[in-house]
Amino acid sequence: MDVTPDDRKPGPVAYFALAFAAVFFSGLLGGKEWYGVFDFTTLNGAFGKVVSGVSQNGETLKTTTSAFRGVGGNGAMDGFLFALGLIPAVMFALGMINVLEHYGALNAARRLLTPLLRPLLGLPGTTGLALIGSLQSTDVGASLTRNLADEGQLDENEKDVFAMFQFSAGAMITNFFSSGAILFTLIAADGSTAVPTSIGMCILVMFVMKIVGANLMRLFIRFTQKKSAAQGAAQ
Repeated sequence: MDVTPDDRKPGPVAYFALAFAAVFFSGLLGGKEWYGVFDFTTLNGAFGKVVSGVSQNGETLKTTTSAFRGVGGNGAMDGFLFALGLIPAVMFALGMINVLEHYGALNAARRLLTPLLRPLLGLPGTTGLALIGSLQSTDVGASLTRNLADEGQLDENEKDVFAMFQFSAGAMITNFFSSGAILFTLIAADGSTAVPTSIGMCILVMFVMKIVGANLMRLFIRFTQKKSAAQGAAQ
């Protein structure tokens, strides 16, 4: 009997590829240090800035910059530039997944993560890389999820549940550290910290609520399916 690639037991190379993918898409090695070459966002890079405004400050001119899309765009023209900004991340993510899949990373994820993700979220272990990627980038999570759905590794119900997980606090690591972490530097009038909690606790709460949201979607899908089945039986 022939053995398909998904039926073969993952070897050490497959688990190494899975570990590399987890670190690569997680953002743990992000930054301008040498190890940034092993981070997805760092390698994906960013478009340059353009001058969007000029103002006079005393005897000097002060310029402000914005993304290559500029400011004040609207309609199909601005939508095209927005899509142009997504293309590099999507293509790069899919290319990396194809390489990692060649070395068995997805098969290792399915074997290793299914016992965890199936009861926790009702999802197969192959979504593990997309789940990790979605914590750093919504573009990566969406593109990898679409790829899994096209390959038949996710059915419609699983895709809806996974979309709910990603939609709640989307790209929470990147967005939180780029905008929310500044709150932890605030000091109250008495010298104490203005935010009475830690960054780790905030991350934990967001992650738990993402799981709660996904399971609420699971309950909703089950309820609607039972209701449809009962209506069909009555008819």
